[in-house]
Amino acid sequence: MFSVQAKSSLKCAKSAARRWASTAAADKDKYKVVVVGAGSGGLTVANQIYNRFKSAGQPLNEGDIAVVDGAEWHYYQPGWTLVGAGLDNKLHTRRPLASLVSPHLAHIPENVKTFAPAKNQVTTTSGRTISYDSLVVAAGLQINWGNIEGLPQALADPNARVSSIYSYDTCDKVWRDVDALKSGTAVFTQPAGVVKCAGAPQKIMWMAYDRYKRTGRLGPINVQFYTGLPTMFGVKKYSDALEKLRQERGVGGHFQHNLIKVDSGNRKATFKKLDDNTTVDVDYDLLHVVPQMGPMNFIKSSELADESGFLSVDKGTLRSTKFDNVWGIGDCTNLPTSKTAAAITAQAPILTENFFSVASTGKVASGAVYDGYTSCPLLTGYGQLMLAEFKYGPVPKETFSPYFGDQATPRMLYYYFKKDLFPWSYWNMMLDGNWFGTSGPFRPKFPLAASLQ
Repeated sequence: MFSVQAKSSLKCAKSAARRWASTAAADKDKYKVVVVGAGSGGLTVANQIYNRFKSAGQPLNEGDIAVVDGAEWHYYQPGWTLVGAGLDNKLHTRRPLASLVSPHLAHIPENVKTFAPAKNQVTTTSGRTISYDSLVVAAGLQINWGNIEGLPQALADPNARVSSIYSYDTCDKVWRDVDALKSGTAVFTQPAGVVKCAGAPQKIMWMAYDRYKRTGRLGPINVQFYTGLPTMFGVKKYSDALEKLRQERGVGGHFQHNLIKVDSGNRKATFKKLDDNTTVDVDYDLLHVVPQMGPMNFIKSSELADESGFLSVDKGTLRSTKFDNVWGIGDCTNLPTSKTAAAITAQAPILTENFFSVASTGKVASGAVYDGYTSCPLLTGYGQLMLAEFKYGPVPKETFSPYFGDQATPRMLYYYFKKDLFPWSYWNMMLDGNWFGTSGPFRPKFPLAASLQ
């Protein structure tokens, strides 16, 4: 059974103190909990696990939980859409990772290279071996820029009019390209397969469309959407609403078209038609590209992965289907739901409660079952947003419709959720483990949790 020792942790808000505290215990060979990845999922769940044991009167020692991540910066990736729409500065979307690691966590500033789950060990890229009692994998997705021929070169060329909101380095280029276009064809793409936030590829398209409408450039500029998917969105209710919006606005819809090549010199994009495997060349004056994505190589090659290369977890408990002391959260998992920060806010309390229950009783919590909840705040223009919320099925699971009406209808309130509330709650509450999705700052209560308190 997972054992704990009682020792209170000191809290400090200053980044310097956080850096000192989080590295003080980072030279050990073994930890009670090792969390791989310090992105949205990793920091959130590491803090929630720590807080959960503390709230039950079984506090962990400082440094019992180690977060392993060699990144210099932590990024609020949903903010890159706002940057691409001219609503924010990209500097606001990143902070030094070390400044975000809580004092009670040990930060190991390295990346994991291999897993040895049978030995309860991970090995970092420097060759360091770290042992654990329990492992949480929160490693995110790998973006495969090179899978589209010519794309890396086009993104690096400031004059190519090719950009993407899926990178800190290029999200501000999106706004420059959108705002500079005076006439011609603006092409927005989405690949088939897994991507971070499946609605983001068209969020930036709708913002560009609205920008052109407000500045009198529609007509001289025509907007075209090329997607590898057969519909506008994966949930029928919202897909139907978006398709209606597309037709009303006169935006071209080209389905089952996967971008495979960018010729930035001739401003030509080549798409593969997935229905008949033929190709089509499309001229563009502006091209927004969503790159192909997939599982991290070090997960794909491990015993923890499923056939597709994603971390194999139980879709209800988030526990590994292969090793009982391994858990997974977020984009790196094979959970059949959309990969968003909102999904993590719903997954983290479930994983935490099941983790705590297994440590305390040897069994998962009977009431802590993830239903696939996720959300995609779909910007449809300046001052308007369609708040898609759904679960496994995929079927809608709306939070605000009883109060404000159907969430397939774009509303200004939801727009300010996306623009102001969500970034604030992310930086100030979520990463510290104090934001629980639709429950806000209140940790959900589960049946087994009450019996353990």
